[in-house]
Amino acid sequence: MAKKSKDQKKTSRKSGKRIFVGLDKDGNPPDFPYVTTASSSIHNEGLFAAKKIPKDTYFIQYLGELVPKKESTLRGIDQYDVARESNEGSVYIFDLDGKRDLDGNFDWNIARLANHSCRPNCEAQDDDGEIWFVALRDIKKGEELTFNYGYALEHWEEHPCRCGTDNCIGYIVRKEDRKKLRKILKECTAKL
Repeated sequence: MAKKSKDQKKTSRKSGKRIFVGLDKDGNPPDFPYVTTASSSIHNEGLFAAKKIPKDTYFIQYLGELVPKKESTLRGIDQYDVARESNEGSVYIFDLDGKRDLDGNFDWNIARLANHSCRPNCEAQDDDGEIWFVALRDIKKGEELTFNYGYALEHWEEHPCRCGTDNCIGYIVRKEDRKKLRKILKECTAKL
């Protein structure tokens, strides 16, 4: 795993009771030179490699606000309801631990635009309460940056997948649940 560069250090800012992760002392997000945003063939807007990203590189931090679980649940429900109406992204909350989550639903958090893929080229890693995207392989300039959202099987029907990879089963679920979902889909098709 690559070490973080000096400009990718851990930072947080307190403003009253709100804690924002990844912003500088003035409340500004850092620049992430490896990424850019553009229209995505997977879903709306996506995150793309602005230049070659070597394997194991920590290339962007998922920025946001640390929130208690109860607040996170309420925000998640609100975000999901808005997403159903607008056909935009859904819930931008990362589960950190038993007490808190990271809400990345802010325009200044461009990492929230990374789409799901059943064959991702990066993964999200929790580094002591900070979420960093790390390249799983060398990524070419212009390639869309994707990771596995890893949704639970119990809500599979609510999360259609549009990644288009040859191993996609049409829904976003954890890799370990794909075999179970294939069986469920086969049983549903047999009933028709």
